[in-house]
Amino acid sequence: MNDLICLSHLRWNFVFQRPQHLMTRFAAERRVFFFEEPIFDSSRPQLQIHRDGDVRVVVPHLPAGLGPHDVSTTLTTLLSQMCVQWAISQPICWYYTPMALTFTRTIDASAIVYDCMDELSAFKGAPPELLSLEEELLERADVVFTGGHHLYEHKRGRHPRVHPFPSSVDTAHFATARSMTDEPADQAGIPHPRMGFFGVIDERMDIDLLAAVAAAHPDWHIVMLGPCVKIDESALPRPANIHYLGLKKYEELPAYLAGWDVALLPFAMNESTRFISPTKTPEYLAAGCQVVSTPVRDVVRPYGEEGMVAIASTPQEFGDAIARALQHKDPEWRARVDRYLSTLSWNRTWADMRSLCEDALRRRAGAAQLDISRRLHLAGGDRRSAARPGGPAAPAMGHADV
Repeated sequence: MNDLICLSHLRWNFVFQRPQHLMTRFAAERRVFFFEEPIFDSSRPQLQIHRDGDVRVVVPHLPAGLGPHDVSTTLTTLLSQMCVQWAISQPICWYYTPMALTFTRTIDASAIVYDCMDELSAFKGAPPELLSLEEELLERADVVFTGGHHLYEHKRGRHPRVHPFPSSVDTAHFATARSMTDEPADQAGIPHPRMGFFGVIDERMDIDLLAAVAAAHPDWHIVMLGPCVKIDESALPRPANIHYLGLKKYEELPAYLAGWDVALLPFAMNESTRFISPTKTPEYLAAGCQVVSTPVRDVVRPYGEEGMVAIASTPQEFGDAIARALQHKDPEWRARVDRYLSTLSWNRTWADMRSLCEDALRRRAGAAQLDISRRLHLAGGDRRSAARPGGPAAPAMGHADV
């Protein structure tokens, strides 16, 4: 079975999300090498490889001060050495970032997968060459997955085999929140009504919305779980009723959700959120939480349209939606949510992706065999045409050579 090298812009020990869910499942059946972006903290180039469960996490450590070309050539060398050391032959190359093409073009891949979970070019600080590298990756890829339906609509005309795989959920894990009573120590003292958010706090967050809701409802308390990246922490609103508790482990999240009256998706409506499909939407619902969200396209459809999530655009509307959620009395809501969640699982998503990967492997192997046959046929023709004029052709000799 082919090994899998996952090229990721997200670190393995960051927020547990789509890459971790999928690679953990792939690693149960084959070797998975999760290749992270480099850290510039070493006197000499080296790879550190450690196991997290069945996944091998590969962290390049490079000297500071290397230019982009030197970084790419150094990573190419390190990756090649890794493949030799670990006897990795014709791996599946699974890309989360097109930027990894700069050091992986020489890999003899058995299949190339582009799991486009976000429109990375719209994110703050995106490298200018990302779009051209994505174009190249789309040309090289055997199959393309997207992190949501809106992103699928955006990408489907650029590759013959694009498949939408919106955010899924480990329902059993988050459903434990419905019966939990013990509070985490850092949340236990925060008064109710209590709203919450978990995830990355970055340029996608509507911090003005949060500030306005907190100011209009000083008796409400907003819990924010997760790391703050790419924005200055000093820019975050810090009234007494917004509480930043930092990054929590995936295993800890249900205990926090159990203590929330309403879960929030307070995303800004900008280019960086145009194509997102927040994984936390079904996770909130699996925990039994009422959810209020800004009108992110892949939340509106299907969650808003099916009456599972309240959608609000302005601070006034957002606050009103929270107030209604606090008084929620729809007896059919949970049954409706659970029926929908029964159609989702990371196991199902992984199995469907795996099947499409196997198709890609077969197609590429078939194309390689066809190419070999064509070249052999042409070589045979060249030998026959080189026979002495007027003399007999020598097919036996040609076939013997083959």
